[in-house]
Amino acid sequence: MKLIGIYKRFGAVEALKGVNFEIARGEVVGLVGDNGAGKSTLAKIMVGFYQPDRGEIYFEGKKVRFKSPREARKRGIEIVYQDLALVEDLNIYRNLFLGREKTRKLGFLKLLDKKTMKNEAFKLLREIGINVRTPDDIVKYLSGGERQSIAIARAVRFGAKLLILDEPTAALSIRESEKVLEYIKELKSKGISVVVISHNVYHVYSVADRFVVLDRGVKIADIEKKYVSPEDVIDIIARRKTLKDLGLQDMTRE
Repeated sequence: MKLIGIYKRFGAVEALKGVNFEIARGEVVGLVGDNGAGKSTLAKIMVGFYQPDRGEIYFEGKKVRFKSPREARKRGIEIVYQDLALVEDLNIYRNLFLGREKTRKLGFLKLLDKKTMKNEAFKLLREIGINVRTPDDIVKYLSGGERQSIAIARAVRFGAKLLILDEPTAALSIRESEKVLEYIKELKSKGISVVVISHNVYHVYSVADRFVVLDRGVKIADIEKKYVSPEDVIDIIARRKTLKDLGLQDMTRE
């Protein structure tokens, strides 16, 4: 995906000011910045929740303009928000197929194909390393890490090519965070592009190939991880240092 010169205004507030953003197939990009930097606005433009006031968006080499998240989803672009959008009182397999339930015909009736959904859910859970007794387990009784993995798995199950994760480790324990981060690495190995929005630079650093830093709607850095330490990224976000201070101004992207 490639975004060129993206502007977005909400009343008097200019949330994005000519932002360029690009992510390659199988790349993990850490989208970071302080509160109000424009990270979530940019992500919502990628998935069609917002439309830019100005700018161009390209996906798989073609110019696109998504009018809704459904249009973006059809092209393989998914987002997992911090609240996960899981229905806690439903079981695992119903959450995995929420809105995309499998059905079977019985005469003129369409019935939920529970058996097929359960079998596919169990297989998927095994693949992502979630050890549950049965896909009938209720989601509210799972750990935070398991819920996060299920939300990600649901997006991947339906053919995501680009996955955007909004604060995926924010409410997780250290062990749960490590599991989710390992899952992100696995997605990368499968050629899925991942944008990770996070305040925890150290978590993102372990999986990212590149960092894009926003500050009050402006991109102030776009740099490969190999050139910076986590502390460097934090200093850039806090405006304590610039790329020039770090001798990296010639290594950033426009």
